[in-house]
This record gives sequence, C-alpha cells and structure tokens, in this order.
Amino acid sequence: MVGFFLKIGLVLGLVITIHLGAVAPVAAAEDAQTQQAVEMLKDLDNLAGQAYAATNAGDFAKAEVYWTQLIDKFPENAAAWSNRGNARVGQNKPLEALPDYQKAIELAPEAPDPYLNRGVALEALGRWQAAIADYDKVLQLDPKDPLAFNNRGNAKAGQGNWEDALVDYLRAADLAPDYAFARANYALALYQLGHVDESIRAMKNLVRKYPKFADMRAALTAALWVQGNQGEAESQWASVVGLDARYKDIQWIKAIRRWPPAMAIALEKFLSLSS
Repeated sequence: MVGFFLKIGLVLGLVITIHLGAVAPVAAAEDAQTQQAVEMLKDLDNLAGQAYAATNAGDFAKAEVYWTQLIDKFPENAAAWSNRGNARVGQNKPLEALPDYQKAIELAPEAPDPYLNRGVALEALGRWQAAIADYDKVLQLDPKDPLAFNNRGNAKAGQGNWEDALVDYLRAADLAPDYAFARANYALALYQLGHVDESIRAMKNLVRKYPKFADMRAALTAALWVQGNQGEAESQWASVVGLDARYKDIQWIKAIRRWPPAMAIALEKFLSLSS
C-alpha cells in the first residue's frame, strides 16, 4: 500500500575551526584552510539545493545526477548516499537504490532515515520481511516515528497480515494526527477486515477534513456503490476524476497504490458497472 514515505535530509559533516592569536605564517595557513572549507560548504550546499529542487519538481533523474556529483566530492556524506537512493526509487529503480542505502548505513549506522528509505525500496521489490526488519530498526532508534509505523503497516499488509497492519496504521495516525495517509490506510484496512461501517465513517471524516483527498473519495465511491448508494457514490467519483485520473486504472490501484483486495474489488465493480 502506498502512503509510505522516503525521508530526505542533509548532514554537512564539516566543521570549521578558527584559532586566533597565532603567528602570521600559521594564521595565513589557517586562513587558507578555512577559506577552502567555506568553499567546500558552498559547493555542497549548492549541489544539495539543486538536488532538492529537482526532487520537488519530480525530476528524479536530474536529482540523481546532482546527488552523484555530491557523492563524488563528499563520499563520506551518508545523507547524500541515502538521498541518491531515494532518487533511484523515484525512478522505479529500487534494486539500484539498495547499495546506496547500504553505504549510508555503513557511514551512519545510528541514523534512522537510511533504514526507513531502504525499507521502501525493499517493499517495492516485494521483500516484505526484510522491509519490516528495517522499519523495526527505525523504531528501535526512534520509537515514536510515525512514518516507520505506517510503512511497517504497508509491509505487513503486503504479507496479508491486515490485523497487525491495522494496529501500525492507528499508531502512526495517533502519533501524527495530521498524517492523512496513515489514517486513510487505517480506514482501508478496516474495510478489508469487514468493519465496513466504521471504515466508511473514517473515510467521510477524512474527506470532510481534506476535500481534495482523491484516495479517500475514490474509496468512498467504491464502498458506497457496493452498499447501493449509487447517487452518493457517483458524486464522490465526479470529484475523484477531477483530482487524480489514476484511480480509473484498476491495475494502478492494485499494483502501485496497493489497496486491500476487498477495496480494489469494490472499485472494480463500480468501474465496470458505471461505465
């Protein structure tokens, strides 16, 4: 189930130390070293800024180029390795991303982000248990990380373990009340487990709070249609089409968004009968 998150961040890892009161030749040497360090920081900051801009624009291929340039200049920067992995996952290259995350973990074994990001790549490869192990590591390092709980729920859902996934989604939503996708995943898991009325209430609450939340409007469409509320279902669908046309593609729903089977079947019924 989508609704996972990659985390991006940058650790400069450079410290500039200036000593005052030295004799002139030593001071001159230190000034030169300080200037070199300043230039390195500027270079790093510039490359990182371009990489983030490309990422925000959805141009992950360009972001990968910038992160590679940064890695070439600063090979000990763990965040650069992790972020290049993210850029590769963004291009649907999860297998290529794994060595980057591994290098980031070697450089910064106590940093949670590379484990979280590697978990996402492992999920994309269907390696659910390995992904869960990485999310467990994140939670060992930060027991209150809502992204790790949500993503672990996704991996458990991938295994068909919807009861445990439900618990993780709720924990993520409770830790971060504005984390809409965690609450959405919770609503979808409720539907899969047969708690239909509770699921629909949760979906309606989300749509009320986030009117442009296409995922929940599409889910409501499916659930209401199956219940026989055709008029309300079609009203929800009119909004979905204007917000995100991908929900017309049932294969995208199943393989990329990874809705629970019961919810995907319900939407498939709507799409087949309403067309």
